[in-house]
Amino acid sequence: MIRLKRLECRRVRSLAVLLLALLSAGGWAAPFVVQVGDSRLALDAPPGFSDVQATGSPRLLELAEALTPASNRILLFALEDGDVRRFSVGDTPELRRYAIAVTPKGLERERVGAASFRAFAADSLRELGDVVPAGNLKEHLDAQPRGQASLLAQLRKDPEAVSVLQGARLPEVRKDSPPRYILSSTTLLLVRGKALNLQVFSRYEGDEDVQWIRTMSARWADELQRLNNR
Repeated sequence: MIRLKRLECRRVRSLAVLLLALLSAGGWAAPFVVQVGDSRLALDAPPGFSDVQATGSPRLLELAEALTPASNRILLFALEDGDVRRFSVGDTPELRRYAIAVTPKGLERERVGAASFRAFAADSLRELGDVVPAGNLKEHLDAQPRGQASLLAQLRKDPEAVSVLQGARLPEVRKDSPPRYILSSTTLLLVRGKALNLQVFSRYEGDEDVQWIRTMSARWADELQRLNNR
């Protein structure tokens, strides 16, 4: 009886270890706190993503820095959980989708009110141009200079959140390379008196990618607002 109980205990412990490993691999990361000026903000990666800044990988850090001007401070850089697993075993991440959260260094130590946030949003989005008319998205992006982003949609506009969707055709690696497209959303949030800039990136291959980035951008912003309204 004692041996059976010991065997059962070992099975339970083994099952617990296996569940813990599966949960860790699935990206069940807890929200964390960052200090921005005099405020402590709660951050979390979008669902299905994990923050990778702690890896210290020069390649990943260089990618994050390439996504935002030096005038911004990077608070979070996240890859899809599948890419994190690939990276952890030495494989090359696919980098099909990724996300970054930053805050402007110039506003980091200031208390940002409603008027300051409106000015920040206007300055950030001023050069994006007008929303392109509805139509064939790939045809429109093909007609633009390679790498030049087009404003595709206004996703949200309220006193504490402004969000837009952009798209671009990427430069060709070779002359015979198939066309490659990218979507990106920019969501500006006013959270606890601080300005945040959330960006989500995805390859564009079809309408499902447009719907995915719309949904993911909204969910991420809503979750961060919920975490910081507690």
